[in-house]
Amino acid sequence: MKVRKLLIVLFVLSLWGGTMVFADAAAQRVNILVNGKEGVNSGVIINGQTLLPLREIAGSLQALVAWDNDTKKVIVTKPNVHMFLFQDQKTFGNVDKNNRYTFNVFAQIDNLTTQISAVKVSIFNPANQETVIQSQDVNLKGKDNFWFRTENIKYHFETAGKYAVRFFMKASPTDEWGLVSEKIITAE
Repeated sequence: MKVRKLLIVLFVLSLWGGTMVFADAAAQRVNILVNGKEGVNSGVIINGQTLLPLREIAGSLQALVAWDNDTKKVIVTKPNVHMFLFQDQKTFGNVDKNNRYTFNVFAQIDNLTTQISAVKVSIFNPANQETVIQSQDVNLKGKDNFWFRTENIKYHFETAGKYAVRFFMKASPTDEWGLVSEKIITAE
C-alpha cells in the first residue's frame, strides 16, 4: 500500500515538474535596459513575441501611457519638456551638502498631442524620498504648448548625492502621474 502511494506521488510530481519545465521553455525572460539602466520588471518572449511592461518603459523614456478601451490601442505621448532650475536669476545644478537653498523650477512644454489635466514638480533625495514642490490643475483648452513656473521652495540638501527634480503630468484626474522630465542636482 505504501509503495502504491509513493508511486502515485512520484507520478504527480513528475507531471507537475514537466509542466513547469514546459512553461519555462515557452516563456523566456528578457532584460530591459533603458539609457543603461535595467528595468524593474523584465519582459518575456512567448511564442516568438516579446511582451514588455509598457508603463515602466514609458516612465524611463519620460512619456505618458494611456489605454483607449474603445479602439483597444495603447497611446504613448512624449511631450518636449525643458526644465531650468533658478536661484534668484541664475540657473544652478550643483549645491553644497548640508545647506538650504531657495529656488524655483521653470518648465517649457511643447509638442503636446494629448489633453493634460494636472502637473506636478517634485524633488527626490538620494534615498528616493519625494518632496512635492508644487502640484497644480491645468486647463489648456487645446493648446499644444505652455510654460510652468513653480513658487519658490526652500530645500535642505542634507546629504551628499544626486537629487532628482522631476516633472510629472496627468492626462485626466483619474490617471496616475507620468514622469516627463528630470534634472539632477548634485550635492557635494
